[in-house]
This record gives sequence, structure tokens and C-alpha cells, in this order.
Amino acid sequence: MRVGIIGLGRMGEGMSRRMMKDGIEVWGYRRNYDKAQELYEAGGVDGVTTDIATLCSTVKERGPGIFMMVVPAETVEETLNELLRYCSEGDIIIDHGNSYFKDSRRRALRLEKMGIQYLDCGTSGGVYGLERGYCLMVGGSDTAVSVAAPIFRALAPGIGSAPRTNPLSNATSAEFGWLHCGVAGAGHFVKMVHNGVEYGIMQAYAEGFNILHHGDLGSHYIKEGDAEVAPMADPENYQYDIDVAEVAELWRRGSVVGSWLLDLTADVLRNDRELSKFDGGVSDSGEGRWTVNAAVDLGVPAPVISTALFERFNSRRLGDFANKVLNGMRYMFGGHHVR
Repeated sequence: MRVGIIGLGRMGEGMSRRMMKDGIEVWGYRRNYDKAQELYEAGGVDGVTTDIATLCSTVKERGPGIFMMVVPAETVEETLNELLRYCSEGDIIIDHGNSYFKDSRRRALRLEKMGIQYLDCGTSGGVYGLERGYCLMVGGSDTAVSVAAPIFRALAPGIGSAPRTNPLSNATSAEFGWLHCGVAGAGHFVKMVHNGVEYGIMQAYAEGFNILHHGDLGSHYIKEGDAEVAPMADPENYQYDIDVAEVAELWRRGSVVGSWLLDLTADVLRNDRELSKFDGGVSDSGEGRWTVNAAVDLGVPAPVISTALFERFNSRRLGDFANKVLNGMRYMFGGHHVR
């Protein structure tokens, strides 16, 4: 099997290397010639070009081509339109980015009229995927998924990556780390919710470690006659100098809250216990918003994910004006001091 891949950053390169290891011939596209040659000479691809037309003609030498886009969601449309100039009936295009599932449905319907199959493949694993494998959530037709299955098997972690929940049953593709979730858009719909869940889990970890970080506030508490701030109840109960980095290490071992996200948290805390290189402003790349929007459309409650999303807005100080409005109201109706 020969495939073409557009987007050879760290994630795209990792995917290329996993496929090559499994016997799939990978040709890549990269605009920068020097970077393209460097990747080729390092064994990251079987062949590379700086021209999409050449990529397509090379991949399609033996028949219909399979092309993988590993690009940011905001550049998918542009990349797809360029690729379509050289694609034809029978080709398969796989979108491995974090595209909005509604866009994926629209693109699949557009390409179906051209006789081109479009698979939306939500891909989790990031820069660690080369070693760990990638969790793949696929949407599209049965026919296209069947043709592309060797790619998904090569990229996925494999059945040994987690204990089987039912060892006596026949293993499904999900146990190998990839799943055909449904028709066009289903893959990116599942990946969207996956990332929304990620928002909630990360927020819970962050809040828990923050409570531990401030567990010694009672040691520094000085009671003042200040009507503006409720006094701390029993400050002697909060005089714990907790080593948060060590707690993170502890929770990785035998705890029900252990996870890969906790592993990463422990790693960053070990290297910088005060997290001094971070400013606390947390971005949101879209999936959290889309998940909350879907919950509203469906009438399904999602308070944890919603709160986690809004806390990211707050972390970027987008709530400062609202707090000033509160300051103003309290000052006007009660003469309360501004803090």
C-alpha cells in the first residue's frame, strides 16, 4: 500500500514512521524543500515532494490514491481544495485534524458527488503517538474504511496497550485502538466529545492541585476586622505544607485517579514545582465550545465540561470587566471597598 501525507510536523512524522514500520509506503508533502529533504534523509518518509501535483501522481501510479491530511482545522479547507485539483474518482482522503464534525459532513457530501471518499478521523496521541500509538475515531462509508483499515491498524496502539475488559470475547477494532464510529462526521463528533471530556478531567486535576498548593494558608493567616472578606474558619486546620509534585507522583501509583494526563502533570511539576514558565492563561482550540454547543442542541446536561470551558475564558482575564461591574455595584449600594 502507498499513501500520501500532507502535514509533516511532529505528529505527521510520527504517523509516517509508524506506517512505514508496518510496511506501508509513505510519500509526504512539505512546502519547505530543506525541511523536506531533512525529513527524507532522516528516514521519516519513503519519499517527499514540495509539490502536491507530484505527490498525487506518485501515489496514484498504482491506482486510486489514499491521502492523509494532518493539518490544523483552520487550514483543512484550503488544503483539501488544493488536493482536489489532482484527485479523481476512487480516491480516498482522510482528515486527521480536529475539524468540526459538521464541516466534515459537508465535505464528505461534496466529495461524494465527485466519486471521492472522505473519512473524518479524529486522532488522539499527539507527539507521543509514535511510541504509544494513536487512538483513532473514524467516520465515513464502510467501503472506504475497509480500504483504509491497514492504515488504521498501523497507527493504532494495538491490543496490548490496555487490559481487555472481556478476555473471552472476540476482539473488536476498538480494543486495538481504532473504531469506525459511523457515517460521515461521526469520527470527528466522537473526537470532539473526547476533547470536551479532556477539558473536564484537566480542570479537575488543576483545581485539586490548586487546593493542595494553598493548603498552608492557615499558617500565614492574620485575622483582621475586615467586613469585606469572610474570615477563614479554623485556620489551624490549614497549615499543611504539601509537596504537590510528590503528591502527583504518589497518585500515579495504585490510585483510581491515575492517568496519562496525571503522568504528564507529574512530569511538568517535577521540573518546575512553581510552574514559573506558565502565565496561567489557558487557550481553547474549539472542541470544548463545540461540545457544549452540541449539548445545548441536544438538550443534554454537561455542567462539568461547560464550567471547564468557561474557566478557560476566565483564565485569560475575559471576566475582569464583569468583576469590575460587581465592584461598582457593591461600592454604590453599600460603600464597599474596592479590592
